[in-house]
Amino acid sequence: MKEYIGLFFKGMGVGAANVIPGVSGGTIALITGIFEKLINSIKSFDLKALGYIFTGKFKSFARHVSLDFLIAVFGGVAVSILSLAKLLDYLFSNYPVYVWAYFFGLIIASVYFVSRRISRWHLSVIISLIAGTAIAIVISFLNPAVENDSFVYLFLCGIVAMCSMILPGLSGSFVLILMGNYKLVWIDTVSSFNLEIWAKILVPVVLGAVVGLIAFSHFLSWIYRKFRNQTIALLTGFILGSLSVLWPWQKAVILTDAAGIPVLKDGEEVISGFTKYVPEVFNREVVIVIICVIAGLITIFFTEKLAKQNNH
Repeated sequence: MKEYIGLFFKGMGVGAANVIPGVSGGTIALITGIFEKLINSIKSFDLKALGYIFTGKFKSFARHVSLDFLIAVFGGVAVSILSLAKLLDYLFSNYPVYVWAYFFGLIIASVYFVSRRISRWHLSVIISLIAGTAIAIVISFLNPAVENDSFVYLFLCGIVAMCSMILPGLSGSFVLILMGNYKLVWIDTVSSFNLEIWAKILVPVVLGAVVGLIAFSHFLSWIYRKFRNQTIALLTGFILGSLSVLWPWQKAVILTDAAGIPVLKDGEEVISGFTKYVPEVFNREVVIVIICVIAGLITIFFTEKLAKQNNH
């Protein structure tokens, strides 16, 4: 039972990260030691698993896919997402700089702890690290699309976001920002607890996420097994590059038309991106930001320590 409670809380960490733009659920899965088993369990949903279901061998199916492990982890993910949606909406509305600072600290620490998993450094590993960093930085400078609530586009959002969510260093939520549907999915829909809205928005996203999760897990499991050090280096680069997304001081850029008038969606201004800046004076806000960054560092430190204890 203690093991499943631990997996549930790790799942909550993964779920919380997936809601946060710029923070990857895959990163949390990696530093808590459940990443490889999570990918392999998802990959086990294959023809053999279907055969067990159709022949009524449900116990064999449960063992084949490590169902108890998946229920504990994804139970934590679901609880975390549903409970944090409203909280994050409030925090981002009232304390955005401090929230980004805390996440900034999380990612800095994640770079260190994930890179420690590389057992041997050589040229291909270094190139993978540089490539991952460059890709993440390029993605962070892309301009977000406009919100789109069509079934096909939401289905595609689910596929792309889920593939990003399970890749350490690539944030599924940030990908949703780039695709224009972060606010629609995470803030407006998940936090509404409205079944009609959930059916219209979340169903296609979840369907796409399931398809993306099962399909992508096979590829990720293979490459992780064949090129472990290079894969971890690439993922470390993704995490390092994502720091540019999480710089605490940033202002929203409002999308405007040709006449310079703000574009509205459901009565609200549409955000097209963020501009980053450095505070001109050392004041109380800067001190709190530094404290929040340190808090993020400490959070990952204790998460890593807990993961090591559980693994032993």
